Amino acid sequence: MDIRFYNTLTNREEIFEPLDPPNVAMYSCGPTVYDFAHIGNFKSFLFSDVLRRFLELAGYNVTHVMNITDVGHMTDDDVADATGEDKIAVAARKLKEEKKSGKLPDDVALNPDDPYQVAQYFTDAFVEDARLLGIKVAHDYPRNMPRPTEHIDAIQVMIQKLLDKGHAYIADDGVVYFSVESFPEYGRLSGNDLDQLIVGSGGRVLEEHQAIKRNPADFFLWKPDPSHIMKWPSPWGEGYPGWHIECSAMAMKMLRREVIDIHTGGEDNIFPHHECEIAQSRCATGHLHFARYWIHSRYLMAEGEKMSKSKGNFFTVRDVLEGKVTGRPVHPSVLRYELIKTHYRTQTNFTKKGVQDSASAVQKFHEFGQGLAQAANGNATEVGSDHPVVADFLSALSSDLNISAALAVVHNWMGQEVDDPSEALDVFGKINSVLGIADVNSSESSDETDIGEAICKQIDEARISKDYDTADRLRQELIDAGYEVRTAPEGTVAIKQLA
Repeated sequence: MDIRFYNTLTNREEIFEPLDPPNVAMYSCGPTVYDFAHIGNFKSFLFSDVLRRFLELAGYNVTHVMNITDVGHMTDDDVADATGEDKIAVAARKLKEEKKSGKLPDDVALNPDDPYQVAQYFTDAFVEDARLLGIKVAHDYPRNMPRPTEHIDAIQVMIQKLLDKGHAYIADDGVVYFSVESFPEYGRLSGNDLDQLIVGSGGRVLEEHQAIKRNPADFFLWKPDPSHIMKWPSPWGEGYPGWHIECSAMAMKMLRREVIDIHTGGEDNIFPHHECEIAQSRCATGHLHFARYWIHSRYLMAEGEKMSKSKGNFFTVRDVLEGKVTGRPVHPSVLRYELIKTHYRTQTNFTKKGVQDSASAVQKFHEFGQGLAQAANGNATEVGSDHPVVADFLSALSSDLNISAALAVVHNWMGQEVDDPSEALDVFGKINSVLGIADVNSSESSDETDIGEAICKQIDEARISKDYDTADRLRQELIDAGYEVRTAPEGTVAIKQLA
């Protein structure tokens, strides 16, 4: 089975051929931990998760690294040589204000003046949200979620290589810059022309920096700044690394390769972040590639508009799960399904109606799996990847991760009569190993189940007594509590809805 992915670097679909099959080295750009990650961030993280899960089901051994950025990511990050303020400094100031005003929960014990505690606070929040959504948070967490603050030595070694090879220079103000003119292919990933980048950077980079740089498009690798919120000694002065050099150094160190197989991220990472990663990595190693396949997911819109706090459509995972967006709590598996159900290169629109549709689809998937488990007494008979349903599912995903076609295979299968529940249970498990939506951190406790069953019994007793007003009232109580109430031959049944 040939697997094909769309490679942003070449602008075409290519057959996937890892360097060391069946091993795959995969790096994903993770969050900058200055705030709670929003659902647009998680669309990208979930895409990487599904990609990894698919490759594993297809028989590959995937080593997946996702970084945590805790220094050097500046607020004006849409140009290569970003300016502004370090995002961790912004987060520290915000938390300090919240603590002073009493908005920070009492059970949060952190010192906003300590940037490491600030970064850890939002890292913990990210990992909690990721696990709720069933994301395999890299391998060996936290080891395979590296942070720049823990890899300063590797970063400085890479900077020195670039200096030694003439791809970087020290400006008059002591800042170490990468020379974009030393890498003729700069701009290939993003499709940008260097002349255009020079013009575009002119209005965004401080004049004093423009005057001392060899080229206005050059970006910093190390910036001396004793006043920075985080700083380290270096041959070029006490300071901190640039955002781009961090990922290059950590990817190579953690994956133990100078050329990796796959690099993923959101489309906002293409330029400048990934463009700069390619340039500095290839110049440091001399290899033809840094990552052989660059795979990017599109933006997530919210109700037809770009997410924005000012528009009130900027949603975190917690906002959605707690019901602040749809008006009622949403099961984590529903949000996961909503964010993975469209092709990763399609600009997805997050809507309340979409969440409702996803809840219905996930509900059917859950019930189908439960039915198989009951029919097979929990005993699955293992099937191979040549099983017709598994093969069709894999074939759909092998075409640039075509999730829509893969889901069509699943829905068609669930609509057919099951001949062998034990085999079907294993098929279900293999499909769910990629989708990750069945029994993902179930929010329904045994207490809730007991309460639902008890009220169903009261409804049946009321009907036997012909007390229909009481039966109707109890039924409505269950509906209002988020249950779907059905009348079955054995009596009233209440199924907790997922959204």
